[in-house]
Amino acid sequence: MTPRYPLATPSWGPEEYRAIQRVIDSGMFSMGKEVAAFEAQFSKLVGSKHAVMVNSGSSANLLAVAVMTLRQQRPLQRGDEVIVPAVSWSTTYGPFQQYGQKLVFVDVDRHTLNFDLDALERAITARTRAIMAVNLLGNPNDFDRIQAIIGKRDIVLLEDNCESLGATFAGKQAGTFGLMGTFSSFFSHHISTMEGGVLVTDDEECWQLALSVRAHGWTRNLPEQNLLCRKADDPFLESFRFILPGYNLRPLEMSGAIGQEQLRKLPDFVRIRRENAAHFVARFADDSRFTIQREVGHSSWFGFALLRRDGCTFQRSEVVQRLRQNSIECRPVVAGNFVRHPAIAHFDHVIPLPMPNADHVHDHGLFVGNNQVDIRDQIDLLHEALQGLA
Repeated sequence: MTPRYPLATPSWGPEEYRAIQRVIDSGMFSMGKEVAAFEAQFSKLVGSKHAVMVNSGSSANLLAVAVMTLRQQRPLQRGDEVIVPAVSWSTTYGPFQQYGQKLVFVDVDRHTLNFDLDALERAITARTRAIMAVNLLGNPNDFDRIQAIIGKRDIVLLEDNCESLGATFAGKQAGTFGLMGTFSSFFSHHISTMEGGVLVTDDEECWQLALSVRAHGWTRNLPEQNLLCRKADDPFLESFRFILPGYNLRPLEMSGAIGQEQLRKLPDFVRIRRENAAHFVARFADDSRFTIQREVGHSSWFGFALLRRDGCTFQRSEVVQRLRQNSIECRPVVAGNFVRHPAIAHFDHVIPLPMPNADHVHDHGLFVGNNQVDIRDQIDLLHEALQGLA
């Protein structure tokens, strides 16, 4: 049965199918000129010097961490401490586990769902080497405050912006405040390229490391003049020359072609999402039963969070049941408090401070979808479905 209020709906039109056919007609399916064109357009759109497309947002996070371990100046090493918010998706954390860093989990703000910035400031120690800021559900962090907290410390800021393409803070695109930022173009996200992701950076070394690590650790995709190696004069020798430990994270040409069409539509997609959000906020901002996400800067509103307030007599399970009865899809707020998942047993980690807000999100939160089309009627359906709960 098709839900009356789905988490996400397709965003493709005839243009995307024509783009797919263009790739089919070309006979070139592996990464090539369509991906390169998408990368150029994406970097221009977000205002970053370089963009590297990969096969998922999770791969973009993996690539960013791999690059951090390969930098010439103070590479990230095993045992280095990286501060992360307790509420995010699993693949925010997984790459650090794979490369041996110690994760320092910090509470979130119950209203913004991003870092509790006071807790972040208290969690920094002399061993802190990086902060991974996650812009949750379309909402950017307060990067002025984060930069002030970092100050002159030798701490690298990274951004997981996989849920927040199109969000801005102080006129600057989310995902571009750190040394590297990551994006996702999965089905439910602001643009969809089947599966897909992007890493952006202004740093020349990070960009070139990412180009090599993305494709096996070889030299083929590097510029002739680069910071990593001197290319061989013989193309035969250069064709399979490996200088770094790498992966195959390459996207398909179809994804690059589709992405170009989606980028043309992105401004309208974000505008409509914000119009839907205005309607959601009007319906729920004064609702004494729920806390909703407070916008920082200009959110691109991936979805709409509802957190049951303390003191309510109903439980979250009753909310979920009401939504199911009315054919409204919902999910937990991403992974909730990640340290409460069994996977945490595999991570080197520390919890320096209590995390009551992350626990509250884990136990009492859910989110419903937003979309690139008008869903004000579905939001009204949501509001009506929750009437009577007290």
